[in-house]
Amino acid sequence: MPSSINRRQFLIATSSIAATSFAGCSDSPQFSDRYTLQDVDRLSQQREGETRQFGKGPLGDQIYLGYKGLAELPWFELDEKGRLYSADDSVPMAIDSHCHLGMSVFLKPELDLAKKSRSVRHILDCDKSSIGCELNLEGYINGNFTEHDLITMRRDMLAQGLWGSSIARTQTIPNLLSEMDAMRVEEAVLLPIKLGLWAGDNLTENWRVKVAQMQLNSRLRVGFSVHPRDESRVEQLRDYAKAGIKILKLHPTVQRFYPDDESMMALYAEAEKLGVVIFFHGGRAGIEPESSHPFALPRHYERPLAEFPNLRFVIGHAGARDNEAMFKMALKYPNAWFDTHGQGVTRLMELIKLTGGERLMFGTDWPFYHLGASLAKVLLATQDSGMLDVREKILRGTAKELFGDSFNSVRP
Repeated sequence: MPSSINRRQFLIATSSIAATSFAGCSDSPQFSDRYTLQDVDRLSQQREGETRQFGKGPLGDQIYLGYKGLAELPWFELDEKGRLYSADDSVPMAIDSHCHLGMSVFLKPELDLAKKSRSVRHILDCDKSSIGCELNLEGYINGNFTEHDLITMRRDMLAQGLWGSSIARTQTIPNLLSEMDAMRVEEAVLLPIKLGLWAGDNLTENWRVKVAQMQLNSRLRVGFSVHPRDESRVEQLRDYAKAGIKILKLHPTVQRFYPDDESMMALYAEAEKLGVVIFFHGGRAGIEPESSHPFALPRHYERPLAEFPNLRFVIGHAGARDNEAMFKMALKYPNAWFDTHGQGVTRLMELIKLTGGERLMFGTDWPFYHLGASLAKVLLATQDSGMLDVREKILRGTAKELFGDSFNSVRP
């Protein structure tokens, strides 16, 4: 531990990392008109209803043994080393609108983002055993986490800020590119998150520099993040936009803010003025601290959608486990798009019917999950011959339209 950091500072930072991580220790929320017992009940009802519907969707059971088990589907095979790859050249080359890398923050433990390893350890490490975990594509993807998986994740999130993570050290740029190549993913958007730590909280700069050094800007587009409580957040946004970075990642449950808070309005106004796209984490995922649930309720996203009609918003995970309410609210506004990551294949088919396939974008949330899990859902949901145009829109067309010319093809 650096000598300049005293014990009290160290404990404060440790608590901050645990509280702001995706999987900090659960604690009870404060109830108010912002978060009610009815909101708690809705999440329970979503989980129970989803479980009751398993196996009853139009495609029946969609359970596979690990990510490798997806080779049972017609679009995938295993290579000679047992690695999953997309074997169907008719599948459009995709654009992944929602990716991350392994993190090293606060004490900046060792993490070489340019280093290739033998394999990737995803947060949901479905291929860690020879059998593979039971991967259910029908429900919201976080339902595949066991309690042991969640404990491992909590420890790892803390390790990424303190002593270093062997898991995060596999979540590197070469390993992402290798998986992208195997899954026919041509380009990806990397979304750093500003955690609000008082030291080592510069993922945006670290990822930008490394991607540029590796001359990979044509395949990896790095967004940026600011913290909602940082007094210089608007100035930071201006600086990033001036540098040509036009995708701002905001995460209400990690950064613990309400999207409709009055203090956010100036940031949205500047983003609208500068043509920045706001990429929200949307809805409750079910694996974050319960005390962070109030911030991600669908009704808290409506004010910015309504008051900034020329500001483009992406609702990550299509609202996660709050998808039904989020869709009902956000579809009223033509400035809302949706990243499909996490939604079960039956629900994804329903969303396609609701939208005609418009405003839906492929996303994977790598390295939480293998790219193939999200790709398989899109391919299953669009497998009918009359759905090929919709498949192309979801996998790449909508992202090209929303994010602009930087997504021109880089390969024949």
